[in-house]
Formats: sequence, C-alpha cells, structure tokens
Amino acid sequence: MQRPAVVVLGLVGLLVAAAVVLQTGLWVEVLGTGEYEEGTVTVREGAEATTTATQPPTDASTPRTTVAVREDNAGEPLGTVEVRIAQTFNQRYVGLSETESLGPDEGMLFVHDEAGQHTYVMRNMSFPLDIIFIDANGTITTIHHAPLPPEGTSESDLTGYEGRGKYVLEVNRGWANRTGVEVGDRVELPPEAT
Repeated sequence: MQRPAVVVLGLVGLLVAAAVVLQTGLWVEVLGTGEYEEGTVTVREGAEATTTATQPPTDASTPRTTVAVREDNAGEPLGTVEVRIAQTFNQRYVGLSETESLGPDEGMLFVHDEAGQHTYVMRNMSFPLDIIFIDANGTITTIHHAPLPPEGTSESDLTGYEGRGKYVLEVNRGWANRTGVEVGDRVELPPEAT
C-alpha cells in the first residue's frame, strides 16, 4: 500500500473512532463533569400585571398619553427545590443520567450561556422528570412532563423536549402539578447560577 493511502485510511479510522466516542458520550468518562455547585430555587406565582392606558392625544390641547405598567414580583411561593447547578457543557450533557433518584424537592438547574431554544432528552435516565424551561428574566416558558423512554431506545430515537430559556430546571415528574407551578410563574435563581 502506498504511503498516502495509509495516511488517508488512518485519518478515516481516527474520524470514525472520534464519532463513536462523541455519539456514545464516552468522552465524558475521560473528561469527567467536575464539581457541581449547589443552590436553592424558589418558584412563585406569576406576576400580576396591571396596565393602564389613555387614548393618544388628537391635538396639542389634549392631555398626553399615560401608560403605566406595574408588576408585583412578590407572588405567593409555590415550591422550593435544592439543586445541583450544571453550568459546563459536560455537566449539562450528563445531567441527571448518573443519578438513581431525587428527593421530593431536589433537582438540577441547567445554566446556558444565553437564552435560546434548547432541547433536552431522557438519556440513560432512571426516573421520569418534569423539565421546566425558564427565560433569562426568571419566567417559566415551558413545562414538559417527561416519562422514561422505552427500554432499549437508541439515542437517535429519544424524544426531544424543546423550550425557550436560559435555564432549565429538572425535578421529579409530577412536582409541577403537586406544587401548582405553571407557565408564567417566576423563579428565584441562586446567586451561583446568575
């Protein structure tokens, strides 16, 4: 075999090996996730917004338009969760997949670099979850009640749970229903996550 062909075959083999390592998550075994910070998340009833507006002026003798928006950020507390905070890519990738179970008010808070559309899957999970997407301003945008995938489901066949936010809170499935948490409610984030 000529030398260029050996180099090409070697590179192809290296690329295939790298794809397998990335696809299966074996790289996490080598690199690890590092230490998780911990904190407390409190969810409060959504802010009551009051809007007052008057008609725009039709001429100079008409009073100016008045618009007042008031938000009450001190809604009733609905639930508190003790969380591990996943801030790095490796921590977000592993998530709760290496956790056997959670207590009734325990979970994980995922922190992304910026708000956007994110998709979460139930990779290697031992228990079902509520997956709660939270915008950068602390408002809950989406709640999914995710069951365990059927035994033997391949990674490519996992259901994707999509939502918009900068943060994602994962808790035991049913927590949102038990506490009355809904889309529009406000989340107080731990200082370690902001």
